[in-house]
Amino acid sequence: MKIKYTDSLIIGGGLAGLRTAIATSAKGLSTIVISLVPVKRSHSSAAQGGMQSSLGNCIMGEGDNEDVHFADTVKGSDWGCDQEVVRMFVQTAPKAIRELASWGVPWNRIKKGDREVVINTKKTTITEKEEAHGLINARDFGGTKKWRTCYTADATGHTMLYAVTNEAMRLGVQIEDKKEAISLITKDGQCFGAIVRDLKKGGLTAYVAKGTLIATGGYGRIYKQSTNATICKGTGHAIVLNAGGYMGNMEAIQFHPTPIVPSGILLTEGCRGDGGVLRDKDGYRFMPDYEPEKKDLASRDVVSRRMLEHIKKGKGVMSPYGEHLWLDISILGRKHIEKNLRDVQDISKTFNGIDPADKDKKGWMPVLPMQHYSMGGIRVTPKGESVNIKGLFSCGESACWDMHGFNRLGGNSVSETVVAGMIVGDYFGDFCKKNNINIDTKMVEDELNKQDDYLNNLLKLDGDENIYDIKNEMRIIMQNFVGIFRNGKDLKIAVEKLKTLLQKSKNIKIKNKCRLLNPELEEAYKVPMMLKVALCVAKGARERTESRGAHHREDFLKRDDKNWLNRTISYWKNEDDLEPTLKYEKLDIMKMEMPPAFRGYGKKGNSIENPISQKRQNEVDKITKEHKGDRYELQEKLMPYELQEIYKEKNQRLGDENE
Repeated sequence: MKIKYTDSLIIGGGLAGLRTAIATSAKGLSTIVISLVPVKRSHSSAAQGGMQSSLGNCIMGEGDNEDVHFADTVKGSDWGCDQEVVRMFVQTAPKAIRELASWGVPWNRIKKGDREVVINTKKTTITEKEEAHGLINARDFGGTKKWRTCYTADATGHTMLYAVTNEAMRLGVQIEDKKEAISLITKDGQCFGAIVRDLKKGGLTAYVAKGTLIATGGYGRIYKQSTNATICKGTGHAIVLNAGGYMGNMEAIQFHPTPIVPSGILLTEGCRGDGGVLRDKDGYRFMPDYEPEKKDLASRDVVSRRMLEHIKKGKGVMSPYGEHLWLDISILGRKHIEKNLRDVQDISKTFNGIDPADKDKKGWMPVLPMQHYSMGGIRVTPKGESVNIKGLFSCGESACWDMHGFNRLGGNSVSETVVAGMIVGDYFGDFCKKNNINIDTKMVEDELNKQDDYLNNLLKLDGDENIYDIKNEMRIIMQNFVGIFRNGKDLKIAVEKLKTLLQKSKNIKIKNKCRLLNPELEEAYKVPMMLKVALCVAKGARERTESRGAHHREDFLKRDDKNWLNRTISYWKNEDDLEPTLKYEKLDIMKMEMPPAFRGYGKKGNSIENPISQKRQNEVDKITKEHKGDRYELQEKLMPYELQEIYKEKNQRLGDENE
């Protein structure tokens, strides 16, 4: 029996997991990070566009602060977020980005004087202030009032990941790659670590820890078309489900407007943020017709739906891979593209033979909305701990923390990885320092033997079903029935079909009987996990009879604040159940700093108002009117929130003496 002991165990080697490891290691705790792949190849490296942080350095970001970032994020979430968590996030983000700079992230910097940008397809000259020279720059992104998305050309995730990895290694964090957690060690509602499979040697090891944190990213690969890496299968969520843990808002799936066709590789929102536009088969720029104010930079859920609506009107471009639309960044000019969007240019050249800097339609890139991000995840408290399993934490995309609600703004995810890594990592470290566990070695041995027997029994299966066929059918079901546009009939079909597939997964045949380097065996234990995650998504979507953010019901077009201002909680009551159990967690309007209202984009009047919203708005208006003091004191009157003192300190900005 192989057992490893550590103070803190972190499952997932991307930005969120590594930043958490830095926090625990800084507290003197022994820390092990388990990763499927070498950590510098984690999916975090794929983030291109940038990281949101209200620095307010550039002229187009002037006047930005935590309040503006907060309002943008709450509106973007379609009032599905935890507003206290959003406050924690926006207050810490400026500190996070400056910390990353100190670790070597080469943020694009401001140059004083005139520079040419493209705004609303027109080349415009803006003048940067002399006092801003050398400070961190920002670009425009969807759903934001100010230019707030800080960037390193279009390789932001790559540069951030390398810097954070290097810092973790400098602090002596123990990183073990090519390893996969296949179950949690739990007893009486407490987590004591995980059973981990060595993907190179095939053996199982029990990792026993005072605290366990999951940072395994999203679950996009349950869909046929996804921008997610192939490792993003939701197995981190599934091992929590199998341990009885709660998921939150699993039906909240974001579709990104501009993956390239047919490969599905993402073309960053920075393309449109820098001034690129969407065009139809006639070369016509159509988004201003649908969204006159935000145009191509409305929130992602809105842009994705508008694109498909436009295709349904017969304006799509026919191709061997189906209909698509065009993304035109040629208007930005070759110099700008080859400096700030060079990765996009390389992707387009490599996978489509198109140079996006070529003018007059020749360089337009074929794009179509595809699954991109998972707003839902492991339901945790603002401190990052599971709401129903002690000692289990989560942060980043794997968690429902819940700062994104039902739609995430571009640039807020890569920001969340490091910000949540800082905040949750600090709380997690404190928990691990105080939590002295008393664990029976036999309990660990029993879980090891259970998983060992499970793998051996899978190899003995000699049924009629093929695990690859089951996986492919699941992904097609999710794509066709639980996509951008949803309705009750399709969702009912999806749930029933997925239940049938979960049942079939128990009657498969594995031809290769080897435990080591056996892809068929790996699919045999992963696909049932993916099906459980998919069922949480499909059933949650079926039961939510409203449209909110990225969850769009064709049969219930309005956001229903009267009946549906709540968070979906899904869990597996019994191991042999074929579908999850659902319950709901209400959002308290009377505690909100910003009660539900119109988002500022999308259709006006498309919501069912909760009468309490106006009551709370009257309170907010009264407090604001009577307040005598600065905006920080006002914010505390409206909605107090807990945050570590070091992170709650005021952020400095150019001209902040005037605040």
